[in-house]
Amino acid sequence: MEAGEHTPPAPPETDSPYSPSEPPKIHRLDESVVNRIAAGEVIQRPVSAVKELVENSLDAHSTSINVVVKDGGLKLIQVSDDGHGIRCEDLPILCERHTTSKLTNYEDLQSIKSMGFRGEALASMTYVGHVTVTTITPGKLHGYRVSYRDGVMEDEPKPCAAVKGTQIMVENLFYNMIARRKTFQNSADDYSKIVDLLSRFAIHHINVSFSCRKHGASRADVHSVTTSSRLDSIRSVYGVSVALNLMKIEIPDSDPSSSVFEMDGLISNSNYVAKKTTMVLFINDRLVECTALKRAIEIVYAATLPKASKPFIYMSIVLPPEHVDVNVHPTKREVSLLNQEFIINMIQSAVESKLRNSNEARTFQEQTLDSSPSTPLSAKKDSNVNPSPSSHGSKSQKVPVNKMVRTDASDPAGRLHAYLQARPVDNLEGNSSLAAVRSSLVSDIDGNCHSGLLDIVRNCTYIGMADDVFALLQYNTHLYLANVVNLSKELMYQQALRRFAHFNVIQLSDPAPLRVLIMLALKEEDLDPESNENEDLREKIAEMNTELLKDKAELLEEYFCIYIDSHGDLSRLPVILDQYTPDMDRIPEFVLSLGNDVDWEDEKNCFQTIAAAVGNFYAMHPPLLPSPSGKATDIDVEMEDELEREIDV
Repeated sequence: MEAGEHTPPAPPETDSPYSPSEPPKIHRLDESVVNRIAAGEVIQRPVSAVKELVENSLDAHSTSINVVVKDGGLKLIQVSDDGHGIRCEDLPILCERHTTSKLTNYEDLQSIKSMGFRGEALASMTYVGHVTVTTITPGKLHGYRVSYRDGVMEDEPKPCAAVKGTQIMVENLFYNMIARRKTFQNSADDYSKIVDLLSRFAIHHINVSFSCRKHGASRADVHSVTTSSRLDSIRSVYGVSVALNLMKIEIPDSDPSSSVFEMDGLISNSNYVAKKTTMVLFINDRLVECTALKRAIEIVYAATLPKASKPFIYMSIVLPPEHVDVNVHPTKREVSLLNQEFIINMIQSAVESKLRNSNEARTFQEQTLDSSPSTPLSAKKDSNVNPSPSSHGSKSQKVPVNKMVRTDASDPAGRLHAYLQARPVDNLEGNSSLAAVRSSLVSDIDGNCHSGLLDIVRNCTYIGMADDVFALLQYNTHLYLANVVNLSKELMYQQALRRFAHFNVIQLSDPAPLRVLIMLALKEEDLDPESNENEDLREKIAEMNTELLKDKAELLEEYFCIYIDSHGDLSRLPVILDQYTPDMDRIPEFVLSLGNDVDWEDEKNCFQTIAAAVGNFYAMHPPLLPSPSGKATDIDVEMEDELEREIDV
């Protein structure tokens, strides 16, 4: 070695397979790692899984979607629908990545109308949770249940009892992603996101009923039913105060040949008060977000209204499918629009015009004060601020300036009640009387309840049907035969009383004439339906009952949502039990019962007998379950005798 040269230090010894001077070697990731990474992008948190499952249910043309959540979705997410179900032969590849029924070629994306298309959602859930699918297709006698893990079935599909549609359970979400699971410390926060998601779906898809509740809870936090009015849907989901302060806004599609887009929606007026903006945006029926549009509308509100609160906005935008790129976000939360800047400017101008035209006057909701002795002293003092001339011997009082005008916009009553006439007391007494009648009927039910039987019904396990009428139930170590017809009659009767005057509605596809229905019911009861003498009698009974029910139509509609028009046609029935439709073949018998069996003279008996008729109509009557042969299920006499006794297990 020559002078001046130095020996370079030796590199430290490492276990690396390559030299530090060489670039790292590129290798192919293991498939399980790839799938886990992809799953983490699609299912970012529990609400992402709920959104994917609900959208699948909507794609299955469901009319009812129910969501049950435990611990914010980490322990359980259960989504049930009444859609077309999944074919048994498709179950083996159901949860593999990129398997879908909605897309074949890439070009199909230009006209895609379904919510899903990538075939990644269910697969992703199986890589970060335990997925169980129960499904049945129309015309099948039984369904199938199968569990999945890491995209493949754990076992072969097992035949099982199932109701129409599909139920998907996702358990122990992110069980294998410890770091992510630890970030979800507050289950209430995640549950509130799921409730908000279902609320948004509910006000857009008004032809679908939605419910969302916590596991084990008796009441749903979201409960919507099918309706023809979006405003009614918003009222039931977001509350009356929101619905009262909304204005309709639209940009019509006046020239379809040169169509860019059309929009319709509802936006809050100057009376609406909120601390944050609520924007529900659907583009081609997809729930999406658009920060630029939201910001543009907020700017309009701030510039137009003097004390701009945060607005409530619902908008549905329809564009040609080829103008929307749906494939820009793993969770489909965002879409890319052609002419986005033009669309935002058009909507911004429409909102500004609507607000300016509606800002000429502010309206206030009046609140009626109860003149009962329980009225607070302050309310009584205010009510005498401006005494009328007819007040005998009362001294005039000087009205404070702050009481002469409305000074607090957040107070629904303000000080206006001092100058408003109270509602006639008769109406209040009428309502309290009806409430007392209903309360009395419900109290009778609760008071006559058998505690032991109630405990059996509440905590039993359903085994199966013994025949057309009796169900086999297990409670502790005993088996019982329960008459399902009688149980369901009592259930429907109690539901009718508890939902008194607060029913949702079943709309008949075609109005049914009462006279024809009653004639059908009478013929079924008649031992000699061909007799001319009996025919005349049936005609008279049908005519009398039709006139009676037409005369009582207002009462039936107001308190039981049974709608009969002036022509004597029946067009609406009440919803007694959510997601349950009665046997429509029993309508003639039901209408006849309303005419013959209801005591119209006594108020309490009237409501009780109407509820009994409703309960009998909605009850489950045999045959309850079909058998493979199409005949009623037979059971040996010896077995039946044995089952009628309590049997120690």
